[in-house]
Formats: sequence, C-alpha cells, structure tokens
Amino acid sequence: MFLLALSPILWLVIALSVIKMSAWKACMIALIISLAVGMGVWQMESVRAMESVLEGVALACWPILLVIVAAIFTYNLTLHTKAMDTIKEMLTSVSHDKRVLILLIGWGFGGFLEGMAGFGTAIAVPAGMLAGIGINPILSVSVCLIANSVPTAYGSIGIPLVTLANVTALDPVQLATFTSLQLGVLTLLCPWLMVIVTGGGLGALRGMTMICLGAGLAFFIPELALSMFVGPELAVVAGAILTMGTIVVIAKKFPIDDPEYAMTSKAGAKITTAKAINACLPFILIFIFLLCTSKLVPPINAALSTIKSSVPIYNGEGGVPYTFMWVNTPGVLIMLASFIAGSKQGASFSEMLGVLGKTINGLKFTMVTIISVIATAKVMGYSGMTNQIADTAVAVTGTAYPAIGAFLGSVGTYITGSATSSCVLFGKLQVIATQAIGADPTVQAWVAASNATGACAGKMISPLSIAIGSAAIGVKGADSQLLAFAVKIYIPFVIFMGAVVYFGQAIIG
Repeated sequence: MFLLALSPILWLVIALSVIKMSAWKACMIALIISLAVGMGVWQMESVRAMESVLEGVALACWPILLVIVAAIFTYNLTLHTKAMDTIKEMLTSVSHDKRVLILLIGWGFGGFLEGMAGFGTAIAVPAGMLAGIGINPILSVSVCLIANSVPTAYGSIGIPLVTLANVTALDPVQLATFTSLQLGVLTLLCPWLMVIVTGGGLGALRGMTMICLGAGLAFFIPELALSMFVGPELAVVAGAILTMGTIVVIAKKFPIDDPEYAMTSKAGAKITTAKAINACLPFILIFIFLLCTSKLVPPINAALSTIKSSVPIYNGEGGVPYTFMWVNTPGVLIMLASFIAGSKQGASFSEMLGVLGKTINGLKFTMVTIISVIATAKVMGYSGMTNQIADTAVAVTGTAYPAIGAFLGSVGTYITGSATSSCVLFGKLQVIATQAIGADPTVQAWVAASNATGACAGKMISPLSIAIGSAAIGVKGADSQLLAFAVKIYIPFVIFMGAVVYFGQAIIG
C-alpha cells in the first residue's frame, strides 16, 4: 500500500531524473496516476476526485500562478523599459574588488530577485551579470547557487510559504518565523562561504570580515523581523535591500584594495538620483503596496480583506469552502504597481499588455506543471494516500521523524525544481506525520516549516537550477561541474538542517 500511495512521487523521480521527461508532461501523468490509485485502491468516489482536482486548480490559479505571472511580468517590464540596465550599472560601480561585487550582485541583488520574481531569475540574472563583468563563468554560477539557497523559501513574494500555509491550514506568519529561525545560521554563513569559494580558500576572507558580517546580519535581521510581524511576503525583499545598502556603505566607507582580487574598472555615465529612483520604481511601489496592505496597517488590511468570495469546491470529508481574495492578494498588488511604474518609465499601456502577453506565453508550461502538481497533492490528500505515506514514515523513523523533514523538502525541490511544488507535495504529510508522533501544534508548524528550509537545500542541486545557470553563462557541458560543486554544499546543508529541526523542536515546543 505504501508504494502505491507513493506511486505519483516515484513516477516524478523516474520521469524527471531518469527519463528526463519535460516537467509539465511528467506532472500531468502524475495527476493521472494519483486519480487512478485514489479511485481504484482507496475507493475515492469519482465526483470527489474531480472536486479535489478542481480545488487544486483553484489554489494553483489564485493566488499562486497570479503571483508568479505578476512577479515575472515586473522583471520583464524592467528589461523592456531598460530600467534593469540602469540597476546593473548602479551595482557594478560600487567596488573594483571581485569579492565585493560577488556579494553585492550574487547575494544582495540575487536575494532581491528571488524575493521579487524567483523561478530561476535569481540565478540567471546575477550569474550573467558576474560573467559579463569578467568573473569566471563557472564561478559566477557556483556562487549564485549558494546565494540562492536560503532565500528560496521566500521566493516570488513568499509564495512557497504562503502555499505551505494554504495546504497545511497553518499560520503563514508562524511558518515564516520558524523558517527564518531554522535558516538563521546558514543565512549568516552564506556570505563567508561565497567569498571562500571565490578565492578557493580561507585566505580569500582577508579584508572581508566587516562586509561578510554586515551582509549576513543585514539579511537575517529584517528577514526575521518581517517574518514575525508581517509574514513571508516581504521578508527576503527587505533583507536583500538592506544587505545591498550595507555592502555599498561599507565598501564606500572602508574601500578594499587587494590587488589579487582587483578588477578592471569600466567607467560609465553618472547615474542621477532621479534616474536611479525611476529605474527602481516598480520594486519601490511593490514594497509600499504590500507593506501598506499588510497587517501592520489594520484599517487598510481589514477593508480590503472583506472583498472576497468563499466557494465550496470539495464537498467530501475534510473539505472547507475555498476563499478567493480578490484585491488583498500579492499578485493583484504587484500587477498594479508594475503598470503604474511602467507608465512612469515611458511604456505605453499597449506595450505593457504586450509584455504581459509574452510573460504568460513564456510561463504556459510552468502553469501546467504547477496546476498538475497541486491537483495531484489534493487528490493524494483527500483520498488518504498522503496519510498512508506519513504513517509508514512514522513507523520507520518513530519520534526521530522531524530529523528527516528537511530532507523530504529537499527531495521535493530536487524533483520539481520548485520550493512551492515541494511544499505542495510534502507539506501536509509533514503535519500528519508529526500528529502521529503526538507532537503539539507548535512542533507541527516547526516541522512543516522544515519542508521549506529543506527546499532551499534541494534548490542548489535541482537539475532545473543548474540548467538555468548553465544557460545564463552559455558554457556547454557546465552542468556536471556545477552539480558536482553543488552536491558538496548540499550534503552538509541538509544534514545540518535535520539536526536544527530535530533538536530545535524541544526548544520550540
């Protein structure tokens, strides 16, 4: 029974890792398998099976795909208006030291892109920028894979954690807080590791102590604060913005002049404050809109939260009406901010619609993938397949189950390339498993959060991430080199996370 319950996931492992099938095709077949097993073995009624699929489609489209489309549209619009060129010039003018630029672009700007857009932009764009200014292409992708690890749980305006909250019925603020705490040590260590990798040893840290310390603290503190008081949507965005500011200030106040890491200067035209603000306007407006409509501003949040519709979709046992938030949802606010900023940057309404159309067309296979994965998870959950997997996992591991929570999350991201999909596949399972070992609700949330932290580790070794990085630098045959490098980071990462989750439950509980 366990293997039958696991069959959709086993199929995804084989299809994506062995057969190398396209993700959207593999996920559609996984949905068909889940329906066949759910109805044939677990005796799920056909009506209930279809209702569970429809609920999965609803969750996938609103809010998940809406946020993804809006976030990628924002990024594509900055490319169309040339605002991204200005942002690149601003970043590369900060220092001539290769290590500083790697931290600023790979860690700071990469974290910002992950928080705003996700879906590979945080690897492709920074890696391309670093290679473009003369840094070794393989090194450029390697440091970006490290940098992209810990922000992954908060990608695309926190959508993995928002999704995890949706599928587990847990508080997104609590999940975001626990995720920040679990990733805390690794967040602080990431800048140091990136510098060590850049120089090939500990000697590369010479003169970089202040910047590495500042870059880690500036990322972690606002991320934790926003997670605790607002939620996951802006946590990494705020951390990345403060990180970039911190690196710039330290680099300017205490310039590093180490000939071993010096790069050739490429002087460009001076960027005025007005031009800089205009280039960053989409991201500034998004930050303002999301902050002003959050729970930090109760009157606005409460008023907008009343504009909603609750629709009963799954009518079987455990089903609750699905709620559509029509205005106070990140995707709508991001889209609004992008259209306003785009018009200020000189794009006509028809041009912006054209960019939106191209964005949607470019994401069509991603849409099919996410809809299929979430529908599969809903079928597995409502039919009882997920319960079977959880029961078996608990029977094998017993009270040690929390130690493998992060590993399961990493497997989900390795398979699908998406932290969001990983949270959909295994989020509910984590809660059911911890309930089976008698954990209290706080520990259940702590272990559920480990799915998101584990997803961060899996992102480094995901074939999708490595393919994106390889494509960004245009180096053929780079995939195997990058994978060999990423595995060396992944193994201690996921072992450490398992220990943090296992021993941390005693403190949290």
